[in-house]
Amino acid sequence: MTGIIDYGVGNLFSLRSSLAAIGEECVVSGDAREIRSADRLILPGVGAFEDAAKKLRDTGLFDLVIEEARAGKPLMGICLGMQLLFEKSLEYGEHAGLGLIPGTVVPIAEYIAPGLKIPHIGWNALSFRHGSQIYSGVPEGSHVYFVHSYHAAGCDGFITAVTEYGGTLTASVQRENVVGCQFHPEKSGPVGLAILRNFTKM
Repeated sequence: MTGIIDYGVGNLFSLRSSLAAIGEECVVSGDAREIRSADRLILPGVGAFEDAAKKLRDTGLFDLVIEEARAGKPLMGICLGMQLLFEKSLEYGEHAGLGLIPGTVVPIAEYIAPGLKIPHIGWNALSFRHGSQIYSGVPEGSHVYFVHSYHAAGCDGFITAVTEYGGTLTASVQRENVVGCQFHPEKSGPVGLAILRNFTKM
């Protein structure tokens, strides 16, 4: 069973619907007991890093997520949820993240060509780097859906895929049992469903 962490930030309906579409039992919860009982966890997130990190702390889930991940439970962060996996973010100041993957979340404006629209919204191709089981059977160049103004930097050894948007941006990362997708697999059609299915096999 997959637990979707509900801390007041995230597109929970689409994610739950996508897991149902691949036949995966799931629970959407902010309850510590239910989160501990899940076989794997997904940390969604939309909005601002500082607000999301505060909500995780206010709900008492910040330390629980770290505890479960460090115990070896598979964890996938999606979009802002991926950014929270890192040591810190420079979005409107400097804010501490979960510290599960080394690196810093920085504005994509520093990495893309001048004049391109920010946020980066749309379908972009994946170019694989270090291997990850979430891409098992997923062809190189598959397109997935992005909505973001920030991405992860200083994490080269953990990057599993990048995408091009007037520059190279981090699309996904993995450190052992902890996986992050800057894109939205739940909004990425059959490719996204394949990625989620692969995650449920971790």
